[in-house]
Amino acid sequence: MIEIDARKLECPKPVLLTKEEADKGATEIHVLVDNETAAGNVTRFFESRGYAASRKEAENGIYINGVKSGEAAKGEKPKSTAILFKSDRIGAPSDGLGESLMKAFIGTLPKADVPPAVIALMNEGVKMSLAENSVCDTLKALEAKGVKILVCGTCAKHFGITERVAVGAISNMFEISESVFGAEKPIVLG
Repeated sequence: MIEIDARKLECPKPVLLTKEEADKGATEIHVLVDNETAAGNVTRFFESRGYAASRKEAENGIYINGVKSGEAAKGEKPKSTAILFKSDRIGAPSDGLGESLMKAFIGTLPKADVPPAVIALMNEGVKMSLAENSVCDTLKALEAKGVKILVCGTCAKHFGITERVAVGAISNMFEISESVFGAEKPIVLG
């Protein structure tokens, strides 16, 4: 059994330390983290790599235990598209046009025959995850259809909105880059 103390480490360091041990073939890994975001990130990493994940809260942090249980979910062929949004608008700021274009673009995604597998929100794009944003309900509809919505935790923290994120999972750079660029058609907008 491998034990990793990832307390006080900025994302994506807890996941990268976990990945390092998983890549070495570890079949049981225990990771100690000190916040919910890191716990969620490590748990999703374990699940994506074929580990059964469990958690236990303790005085000194949150223990995430991963035990190799089967084939990794990532071995499945990815859906066709992943989109990384770097902004909450399309184009430069201009009297609301960029916001209108983004709302129209995202509004078309639920109507697609094959919606994207992943939508990742970074930089000012994380603002689209807020309940008051005009595209939040559309993102929730996409998430209900199985689209993975990833919200950059560093970006949400920078803008002071982490506690207000209303859709998707607070994520990390490793998961976002692997999910977006592991898809058949990665698209970057914003």
